[in-house]
Parts: sequence; C-alpha cells; structure tokens
Amino acid sequence: MGQPTHAQNWWRSAVIYQVYVRSFADGDGDGTGDLAGVRAKLPYLAELGVDALWFNPWYLSPMKDGGYDVADYRVIDPAFGTLAEAEKLIAEAKELGIRTLVDIVPNHVSDQHPWFRAALAQGPERELFHFRPGRGEHGELPPNDWPSQFAGSAEPVWTRLPDGTWYLHLFTPEQPDLNWAHPAVRQEHEEILRFWFERGVAGVRIDSAALLAKDPDLPDFVEGRDPHPYVDRDELHDIYRSWRTVADAYDGIFVGEVWLPDTERFARYLRPDELHTAFNFSFLSCPWDAGRLRTSIDETLAEHAPIGAPATWVLCNHDVTRTVTRYGRADSGFDFATKAFGTPTDLALGARRARAGALLSLALPGAVYLYQGEELGLPEAEIPRDRIQDPMHFRSGGIDPGRDGCRVPLPWTADAPYAGFGGEPWLPQPSGWSAYAADLQAADPGSMLSLYRAALTIRPEFGDGPLTWLPTPEGVLAFARPGQEGRLLCVVNLADAPADLPAHSRLLLGSGPLDPQGRLPKDTAVWLRG
Repeated sequence: MGQPTHAQNWWRSAVIYQVYVRSFADGDGDGTGDLAGVRAKLPYLAELGVDALWFNPWYLSPMKDGGYDVADYRVIDPAFGTLAEAEKLIAEAKELGIRTLVDIVPNHVSDQHPWFRAALAQGPERELFHFRPGRGEHGELPPNDWPSQFAGSAEPVWTRLPDGTWYLHLFTPEQPDLNWAHPAVRQEHEEILRFWFERGVAGVRIDSAALLAKDPDLPDFVEGRDPHPYVDRDELHDIYRSWRTVADAYDGIFVGEVWLPDTERFARYLRPDELHTAFNFSFLSCPWDAGRLRTSIDETLAEHAPIGAPATWVLCNHDVTRTVTRYGRADSGFDFATKAFGTPTDLALGARRARAGALLSLALPGAVYLYQGEELGLPEAEIPRDRIQDPMHFRSGGIDPGRDGCRVPLPWTADAPYAGFGGEPWLPQPSGWSAYAADLQAADPGSMLSLYRAALTIRPEFGDGPLTWLPTPEGVLAFARPGQEGRLLCVVNLADAPADLPAHSRLLLGSGPLDPQGRLPKDTAVWLRG
C-alpha cells in the first residue's frame, strides 16, 4: 500500500469553518438563517480560504436546545431548507474546494423522535432509552442522583411520567438519553453515518462523544469513582471502532467533542482505529497568558504525539464567550461556571489580543476550527433577558447568561436592514452591529477579516512540520516551523514591554504594526520568514 496522499490527509492541517446555520445568513427573509443563505455566501467562504465547513445540526428538531435535540437525522429542518438543498450545498461547496462536515448527537434524541414517542406509548422502544422506577415509598424519588450536564444547573436528570416511571436525560427533559447497550441504537447510528457519507460529506463531528455509555446499574454519583457511571467508559471505544469501519469505507473523518482532564485517556479516542481528531478544550479555555498558553500547546502536542494524531486548535465555538470579549476581560480564560451578566470588558484590548491569538493558533501544527463571525471580530452580545432562548440560562435559574450571545446573526452589509442578515433576526443584533459588516471589512486592509484572509493565504506555507520553541524574554512566545521555502517563525508578545524580533529575512504578516524602533508591541503577533 502506498503512502496516503495529501488529499487523503487534508484533515490533518485543515482550517474548518463552523457554520451555525440559524445565525449565518437568511436566504428567504424569515429571520432564521438557512441553507439558501449559506449557498449564497459560498464565494465569501472560498475567498476567506477555508478547507471545510462544519455544520451544527441542521436536522428536523423542535429546537429546544439549538437543534441538538434531533427528531429525524434524515430530514432537514424546514426552517433551514430541504434535503435536496443540503445535497446541493454539499456539491456546490465541493466544486469550490470546500468539504463538508455534519454534526451527530449520539447521546440523546429529541422527545419528538419517533422512538421516544413510541416509548411513551408503552412500546418496546422503551428498551432504547433509560426508563426506571423511582425510589422512595411511592416511587416519588428519581432513580439516582446524577448531576445535570448543563453548568450551574441543579435540576435533576430524571423526569417522571404519568405512569410513575422515570426516564434519563443528562441534558434537558426534551433530550432523552439513548441506551447504547441496545444493538438497535448502534445499528441506527451506523446507518445514519452511511446516509450522510453517501450524500458527499467528508466527515462527522460527534457531540458529547464521551457520554454515550452508561453503567447498566445506574448507581448514585460518587465524586472520583472509577469508572465514572457515564463519562469516558471503556465501552465507548468499541462503538467508535465500529464507526471508524464505516467512515473508512467512504474516506470520511471524525472529530470528537471530548472533554477529559486525563490526557492519557483522551488520547485513547485518537488511536488509529477510532476517531481521527478531537477538540482541544485546554487551548480554547486558556487565558491570555504566555506561560499557560505555552503549557497548553506543549501538553496538547505531547498527548497527540504517541499516536500520531494531529492536534486541533480553536479559540471559540457556539457554546463559549466570543474571543474579542473574553480576551478583553480581567479573567481572560473560559469557564462555564464563571459566566455572569455585566462582566466588564475592554473591547479594544480584546480585539488586539484576538488578532494576535488568531496568528498564534493558525501557526500551530494541526487543524484549526474557526467559528463563524470570529473572522469579523464580533464581540459577545448581551441579549436582553426577555429575548434569551438558551435553555442553559433557564436551567441555571437565570444566573448564567447562556450561549445566545455568541449566536447572534452575522452582519453582512452595513447599510442594509438587519446588517444584511435577511429578515428580522431570531436573536436581536446589538446597536452598532453593522460596523462589523463583512462588506466594510473586505474594503479595509486593516480589518479583522483582511487579517484572516491574509493569514489563511500564507498558512499552507507552514506545512505539517514540527514546532521548535525559540529563546525569548518572559511573556513572549516564539517558535519556528519548517516552511515550504525555509523556516517560518511566529512571535507573540504578551509582555508589558515591546519585544525585539528574532533574526529574520522578511516580515510576512502582523496582527498590528511594529513600533517605531521595529519592535513588537504588547498583545501583537507576527509571522516571519527566518
């Protein structure tokens, strides 16, 4: 067998753009983003220079949790379009050299899924979920005390039905957990994978990938118990080995959403016969601090090295505070437990750091995920309390502002109604949102969009070679990577004073200008040719 071609290995160094369809572009003017809107913006995405698009769930859904409550994987939600439109979008993107990844949510389905509706009617489909009698004299207590997966939520993960039985849902009651010990659940998901691979998708992102398998005894939660009753259980690996066989038949790839503190156990998911890649939440949540960023980078590369899997890098996604806002705060890390209304933010500082962070992440070896609107430098929007839709807000008792602030519909055209998104958006756009419009930024060589376009044009020169740290003063990160035309350097200054640049032959790109002495200012990054 010959060596894999670059085309087969595209995912190892790809820039993958995350599309949250509901907020991307509205093609029919009803205020909800749709596939027609995405198709109309494919030239924009091609010019941006991304290699693939990852779509958050676009399937039939009651939208109780932003589409992560799936009622039918083989039907596109009418709010977004039709299956024929999805197939056309996949094909049109491919013609532009852009691959497509879809999102699969295997831990649970919607309570409107045919299986669960049959289960409620006392059908044999109950075996496909976790139904149990309650505890207590009259079964009035939940079967166990597991905590909810929504941060800050004290709500139970069990809901009682009129017949007295309870069903498990690690997320909302509208998202009943599937019983992955049942062969029908495994068979159905493998058929779903084939369904989408046959329609031309290049890969699948797996939501909550470490939660599927449950201890069959459903014991009470005990902190520190090993194995955990529902996180990272060994049974998962057999599931993903079966999935990998399906993917390999189509040259498809997987990226898993795997939140695990144990790096050795995390790496198990990336063995050659399981998932291709997994999201790097250490880097995503890391504060703007040179030492901690370097540690996160080192640990990430170290945990991937023994298994030969590429790292992934991401600054933001549909669940976390936008980078410009996060980097402009006193606490620039991300933690669901610390989200609060009215947190002071210096957006100018955050934007400067976000520009530098973009060059840092794009220079690292591996794949990069870019959340829609990050290339426009969008800040987190504060949604009026009476317009918040995210269940995380309500399940926290109104303490957590939720995730809607990073999901506000994008601004495309500055002088158009609703900043060119389409109809009146399903989430309100803040005043001044049009100042971030793509058409304005495309005409401004100093804009965030222009920076991303330039960076993605240069990025392939970094290739897939290793990273070598260079000696620097405290607070400065600098590393070299072998480029296609000689060594390339990335330097990021997180110190309080300007920093001297290492010897180089040419400045390729900067997140901001150098100072009059040719030094790198604070919160600025550059790419250099060595």
